[in-house]
Amino acid sequence: MIKILFICHGNICRSPMAEFVMKDMVAKRGLSDLFYIASAATSTEEIGNPVHYGTRQKLKQYGISVDGKYATQVKKRDYEKYDYIFGMDHWNMRNMKRIFGPNRTKKLHLLLDFSKNPREIADPWYTGDFDLTYRDIYEGCETVLDYIMLHDSMYGKK
Repeated sequence: MIKILFICHGNICRSPMAEFVMKDMVAKRGLSDLFYIASAATSTEEIGNPVHYGTRQKLKQYGISVDGKYATQVKKRDYEKYDYIFGMDHWNMRNMKRIFGPNRTKKLHLLLDFSKNPREIADPWYTGDFDLTYRDIYEGCETVLDYIMLHDSMYGKK
């Protein structure tokens, strides 16, 4: 099983959007049994809160539900638990390295690192632009899934 963790600051906008977009993608490809996908926050500010209204509404447009998801905080032990850990921006990456320590096995990436145009995912908490965030997250999830299918040893490839 391939384990993926998406991380942002509060775990109410970007990382849960990525979690549920990726879950939807793997389900549509018939791969749900091969993946464990989750999301978490680097901060404690939103712990226990539901997914932001804007994220819920954006995903609802695509028939994706986030029911039952509440913000959780990443733990140091998550570095060993997950195969791939994706932050949304450089601030998240700095915090992830502070929590996890050195990226010994190169699990930490920005979500768009595998895309043709690597960049950060803008935080809709500040921008209010959930459309742009969705497009970037969709692109990131798609390129990550394609990368895993081509390179992960679980599929006999490296």
